[in-house]
Amino acid sequence: MIVRFLVNALALGVATWLLPGITLSAQSTEHKIFALLLTAAIFGVVNSLVKPLFVFVTSPVLLVTMGVFLLVINAALLILTSWVAGKLGIGWHVDGFWSAFLGALLVSTVSFLANSMLGRRGQEHR
Repeated sequence: MIVRFLVNALALGVATWLLPGITLSAQSTEHKIFALLLTAAIFGVVNSLVKPLFVFVTSPVLLVTMGVFLLVINAALLILTSWVAGKLGIGWHVDGFWSAFLGALLVSTVSFLANSMLGRRGQEHR
């Protein structure tokens, strides 16, 4: 669980670093790390509470698009995470839908790669 949390923080950090539409307004390195960890915690809560509802409501669209619509859902979750982070004064912000869409694509890719290198839960990586 902690490893998954850290992988999400890493993925959000990569998206923040690479995409100009996702910004972090903390000044020092320590504050940036802390802000990314808080943002990853918010993202984890949003993913666990809101994503199942979005997936259920949009399941016909997900079936028709063979799951590609999950990127739109993940973009919406990034926007929601940005909104919550703004309300809490964390300073992590997503500018708009297309930044969120590219961020969702990047976060999904980085998370997939990091999790594949770390192996499955409870299994040894070979």
